[in-house]
Amino acid sequence: MATKKPVKKSVKKPAKQAARKTAVKPAPATVPVQLRWLAHARSGDKGNTANVGLIALEPELYELLVREVTTARVARHFRGVVSGVERFELPNLNALNFLLHGALDGGGTISLKTDAQGKVYSTALLRMSVPVPRPLARRMGLPTAGAVPKAGA
Repeated sequence: MATKKPVKKSVKKPAKQAARKTAVKPAPATVPVQLRWLAHARSGDKGNTANVGLIALEPELYELLVREVTTARVARHFRGVVSGVERFELPNLNALNFLLHGALDGGGTISLKTDAQGKVYSTALLRMSVPVPRPLARRMGLPTAGAVPKAGA
């Protein structure tokens, strides 16, 4: 005769309630700011390549531009418009120079583009937003992307 094994009953203990933390999300360490608040820009044509110079408004902003205005970020900003981006650093001028390859549909003399000399690329680059440390943005009174600046700013 086989003996029956005792059946173990599993008793569920009440689940410990996780301590509910009313965590306040910290403010982001950076805020998006359009380059127009950080730099001047000029552009022109070199054959089928637009040449865009980005000059820091203040010398202390140059390192921020070097760190944040990367070839990858500029290429994403001009996605579908350029075939490649090169960047050159000009620290003595607190400036960066970008070559936007394939931007001019063959160049000024043969292009049917409205802006065959690439003059609007500087304005287009200045509309790109980059992350700026919040304390710097506050100190400089910089409007963040999407914010409407005060009249006269």
